[in-house]
Amino acid sequence: MNRRILSMTTMGALVASLALVGCNKTDPQGAGGSSGTAMPPAEQRGTTGTGASKMERAKEATANATAKIGDKIDDAMITTSVKTEFAKDASLSAMSINVDTDAGRVALKGTAPTAAAKEQATTLAQNVKGVVSVDNQLTIKP
Repeated sequence: MNRRILSMTTMGALVASLALVGCNKTDPQGAGGSSGTAMPPAEQRGTTGTGASKMERAKEATANATAKIGDKIDDAMITTSVKTEFAKDASLSAMSINVDTDAGRVALKGTAPTAAAKEQATTLAQNVKGVVSVDNQLTIKP
């Protein structure tokens, strides 16, 4: 449930940030629709461009936030893909293995029925697209 809320919040933030980036478009005819009747841009008014620099900083902040959101979405996709691979494998129980992903680094925690199953979990996780490394902390069930 928490992951679902996090995913929905992440998608909402992504949409909002993309909308903000789209707001930086300039109208060549001015806001009023006719050339020369609307207030001219900051560069034409003779100001130092403080409004433009604020827009640039806002644009950079939005780009950085979008990149972070994209990283979180990628990590969530990796986690889901690894769990899916575990569910397909008869020797592993996807329910007894916790998968955490951060910047493509996968950490496996929980239990595996055998040493071979533990190694199989590492192999399956390494073969998922986007995985940088796998930290297998699984313990063998006695």
